[in-house]
This record gives sequence, C-alpha cells and structure tokens, in this order.
Amino acid sequence: MAKEPFSIPESEWKAVFDEALEYFRNLLRFDTTNPPGNEREACEYLGKILEKEKIGFEILESAPGRANLVSRLRGDGSLPPLLLNAHLDVVPAEKTYWTHDPFGAVVEDGFLWGRGALDMKHMAVMSMMSLILLRRHEAGLKRDLIFAAVADEETGGRLGSGWLADHHPDKVRAEYALGEIGGFSRIANGKTFYPVQIAEKGICWLRLKAKGTPGHGSLPNWEGAVGKIGKAAHRLGSERLPFHCTPQAAVFIETMAAHQPFPKGLVLRQALNRHLSQWILDKVVPDKGLARMLYATLHNTANPTILRAGEKVNVLPSEAVLQVDGRVLPGQTQEDFLREVQGVIGDGYEIEVLEFQSATSAPPDDPILRAMADILGRHDPSAVVVPNMVPGFTDAKHYSRLGTRCFGFSPVKLPEGFSFIDLMHGHDERIPVEGFFFGIRVLFDLVAHLCTGG
Repeated sequence: MAKEPFSIPESEWKAVFDEALEYFRNLLRFDTTNPPGNEREACEYLGKILEKEKIGFEILESAPGRANLVSRLRGDGSLPPLLLNAHLDVVPAEKTYWTHDPFGAVVEDGFLWGRGALDMKHMAVMSMMSLILLRRHEAGLKRDLIFAAVADEETGGRLGSGWLADHHPDKVRAEYALGEIGGFSRIANGKTFYPVQIAEKGICWLRLKAKGTPGHGSLPNWEGAVGKIGKAAHRLGSERLPFHCTPQAAVFIETMAAHQPFPKGLVLRQALNRHLSQWILDKVVPDKGLARMLYATLHNTANPTILRAGEKVNVLPSEAVLQVDGRVLPGQTQEDFLREVQGVIGDGYEIEVLEFQSATSAPPDDPILRAMADILGRHDPSAVVVPNMVPGFTDAKHYSRLGTRCFGFSPVKLPEGFSFIDLMHGHDERIPVEGFFFGIRVLFDLVAHLCTGG
C-alpha cells in the first residue's frame, strides 16, 4: 500500500506564513549588493533562526565578509541528499527610481517590495522553512536535506557555490538541487504555466581586438581600428547566428503548444521549423519578450557589451577592443561558437576567449518533474509544468560539476501580466505576498515528498 505523503495540519499554516513573512522582511533589509556582497550578516541572521530550532549549520567564508551558510537535516541514508539553494547577494538598486526603499521591505498593495524579493531571498526563506517544519514535526527523512544560502551568484558564484563545490564538495553534493530560475507562474490563453529550469546555456565571453594605423585626428583614416571594431559591434548587434533545435528547446515549445488553442499551438510549433522559425518569432508571436526568450533557446547569442579605444580625442588609436557576451546552447562547443562569430564579423580581428563554461542540462523526462506537476496541481488545478532552458547563469553551473541534477524551482504564483523577469534586476522589484505563501506550501510539499518517500 502506498505511503501517504507527509503533511502538517492545515490549522498551522497561517502561523507559518506569518513567521516566514517576518523572516523574509528582515532578510531583505540586509544590503547584500554585489559588489561588495557582505553576505556575512545575512548568514548570521539565518543561523540564529536555525540555532533556535536546534538545526545544525556552518558559516563558511570564501573571503572576508563573503559568507556561505550550509545546513543539513540528517536522513537515514536510504536515498541520496537533496539540496535547496538560494543566493543572498543582490544586484545594485538605483534608489531614486524606486517607489519604496529597496532595502525597506515595505508591504503595500499586497506586495513585498525590495531588492532580492524575487532574486532570490524568497527562496532562502522558503527553503529554510522546509527544514524548520520537517524538524519541528520530526519527520522521518530517507535522505539528507541540505540548505545552502550562498554568496556571489550575481558575479559568477566563484565565492559562493563555486567555492563550495571546489573546497567543500561533500557539504553540498546531492542527487538533486532546487534553485532558480523556475516555478514562477505565467498565464497564457487561460492556462497557468510553471516553467521549470532543466538547462541553462553556457558562457563564452570574448575579447575582439582590431588594429589600425595610428595618426592625427585631423586626417581621415578609412582603415582605423575604431571603425573596424565598430563594424564588428554592428554586425554582432544586428545579424543572427545559426538556428539550432535542441531537445531542451523542443520540449519547452512542444509542451507550450500542446496547451494552446488551435491554431495558436500549431503556429507556435513552427518556431521549431528551421525555415519558418525566424519569421514566426519576428512577425507572429505577439509577446516580444517571449519571442526574444524563444530566440535565445534556439540560437547561440553574441552580444557586444563593452567598447574601449583611444585616450585623446585628436589621436587615432592603433587598436580598439570589443568585449562580447556569448551564450552557448547545450551540445555546442567553444570552437562551434567561434566559427559562428567569425562568420558574422569576418576576418581581420584577434579573438581571445576570456571564459568558457559549457551549458548544463538535466534530463527533460526526470521523474522529479512529474512530482512537481502533481504537487502544483494540488494547489493550482490549472497548473502546467513546462521544462525550460534559461539563457542566463545560475549556481547550477557549479553544482552540476558534482554530478548533481539541478532544476530551477523556487515557486511563486504571480498575477496575470506580472513580468518577474523584468523586475528581477529592474526597478521596484517586488513579490506578491499571497504568491510567496503559495510557494512555501508547494516547495514544502515537494521537499517532504522527496525526503520522506511519500
């Protein structure tokens, strides 16, 4: 007979929500803007809560003030560990453009406002509450449950998850890791989709150098270094790299299309057609943000980001430099990407690879996705889980090096039309309070299922 999933009494949830909201607001008030980060005080705050609950933890510093908290609830070892991960650092906030103080943790109009509300201190609190509730109710765990609140994700994670993976791998090694980006609801044509990150693109950051004849600024120079580098920047900024249909992109688009009415679903599927894809994304998909995201899942991208040349206005420099943010699909190598860039910019440039990291991917048919769908369905009967690939960087890059299967799942139910991706690094970052409470229950139910064998 199947074991009933572990749960806590319905009467307790109101008090749990109030407690979690207090922790969340206090955590948002720590200014962990990176740089410089200064995550130590935030880690100490979380540590005091865990200590009160008699849950063990360690605070591990990778550099002065750059702290990582790791906590573990022990199971019986019959299953390998589960890791819940959240980064504590946040991107800078331009206070003058905000409705409320970005570190004031104001609750207004049903939202909690603050830098890090979505990216991603909510996950730190939801994860910690999962540990606390399982500890309070003395749930019998079949696997260790690890909670990591880490530094430095916003600048690459080298002092956070990367440092832990390199220097303390046994403290964070797990079968599964749950982190960002995924679990945020998106409503389309009456269906509520919950994208779950199964993959993220790799990184290939480049430095292009053009050389030219130096001289006086008063004389024309049609082969100058600045003009050459400008051509490369223009071409990369306006031309498209080749189409690639990966399994990760296919499962996302096919799942979305299967839940759209005719003919919208049929049209969306054509984004996977090499010959029609660009026309569909440019002319047919009405949501241009979605179109850009779909494009990024079907192409390597190379965005010019930094230009440097010259020191005086009246001197033609002998060289000019362009830095390029390249993102690489699963299955694509550094050499593949360089060939595509070379095909766009042409000859005459020195190309230096500043950093390369391969794409990461978990299986799109992993049984954990079925568990997510089942549990989301209990709380939102209209939920559709969509395996997704994200173009950006997360801590999954580092944990996957340990053999961990990483999924972006930090669930929040959002109002229709609410664009979390625009607010994560934008002005007035905020999270719906009721959506946060929804996420606490969903994440707890999933963690309880995975750890107790329900």
